[in-house]
Amino acid sequence: MSARAGSLAEALAYQQSAHGPTIDLGLERVREVGARLGLLDKHCPVAIVGGTNGKGSTACTLAALLAACGHRVGLFTSPHLVRYNERVQINGTPVDDATLLRAFEFIEAARESITLTFFEYNTLAALEIFRHAGVSSLVLEVGLGGRLDATNIIDADVAMLCSVGMDHREWLGDTLEQIGAEKAGIFRRGQPVVLGNADMPASVWQHAAALQCRLYTAGREFSVRVDAGSDAGGRWDYASELCSIDGLPAPALEGEVQYHNAAAALTALNLLGVRGACELPRIVQGLRAVHLPGRFQRVPGDVEWILDVAHNEPAATVLAAALQARPAAGRTYAVLGMLADKDVTAVARALDAVVDYWVLAGLDEEPRGLSAEALQARLPRLRGSIERGGHVPDACARARTLARTRDRVVVLGSFHVVGPALVWLGLY
Repeated sequence: MSARAGSLAEALAYQQSAHGPTIDLGLERVREVGARLGLLDKHCPVAIVGGTNGKGSTACTLAALLAACGHRVGLFTSPHLVRYNERVQINGTPVDDATLLRAFEFIEAARESITLTFFEYNTLAALEIFRHAGVSSLVLEVGLGGRLDATNIIDADVAMLCSVGMDHREWLGDTLEQIGAEKAGIFRRGQPVVLGNADMPASVWQHAAALQCRLYTAGREFSVRVDAGSDAGGRWDYASELCSIDGLPAPALEGEVQYHNAAAALTALNLLGVRGACELPRIVQGLRAVHLPGRFQRVPGDVEWILDVAHNEPAATVLAAALQARPAAGRTYAVLGMLADKDVTAVARALDAVVDYWVLAGLDEEPRGLSAEALQARLPRLRGSIERGGHVPDACARARTLARTRDRVVVLGSFHVVGPALVWLGLY
């Protein structure tokens, strides 16, 4: 079978086995194929968005703001929740199967004997599709790390680093300094760089200084003031040396962190020199248009469901704070599933105080997934009760059986958990 297979599913199955290692960090192979395809020469402004957490929300917010300012926007994100097509979007609409297959055919013709990983195929296909579609701006979300990630073959006009935390240690290093250095690898000499917070490892600041980057840091070069009063409805003000806008609506994505992600996106919008970047009506339109399932996504009902792809300690800590900020009237149940390379202990401890009952979902159908039994073996001592619930649909069904009116169910731990849960809930 080849990537010329008749269906998208066949093409993706081929790509998953073609190279061997699922993850093989390095730019030589993907850059060479990208050069053969003519994809390394930019035809429009490009922003690249990296970080341990927050990069998906920030990338989608920036894309929505660009679209509100009249741009035709190519947005590349990963991974996907339900359909692969989610990864490649133009003005918020995922591309269709035929468009992806056509791009894969171009890649196959160009690569010759060079093998590519699944993600490298994905990145090149996105760039080919965006070029063919004539987009007027690009937003690229880094997949893993930054320095050796396939998205880094493009010299972006603006780089964004949302956060640095402990994750992917087997690939990026065992310390925050090592991880920060890898993530700062997306910076370019003299480039404007947006930092989503000032709490960055020294390696990030050192790398930016060595490249003489122009830094725009949250709390320094730009700031947020949120009016959380009952009459204000979470309205907020943005201020920077680039522009200031008062009376903005709460971001469409919920959680306090989304104000800061939106402010970082607004800073990048201005640094890209976009016309209308300081016009209140356009920014309001963009903020209200952001749609990103699985980020503190609430599904109301007699039993409220909250779905969040939090899969590492920093994200779990943010999720716990969001849950504490709006306590449940009843009990909180958690449907948890995780991959084997994640820190199960840290995630569970971060949420221990807000979860009354854990239903463990097995992900053993995924190559890197933990079975419910293996997941339970990694859990620390927790105050809540724990039971194994089978695979994700079964675990969701069990949690719904246990929950009573005014309880809530939180689904978390992986894209591989939230995606099937969305399908089970009938939301996808």
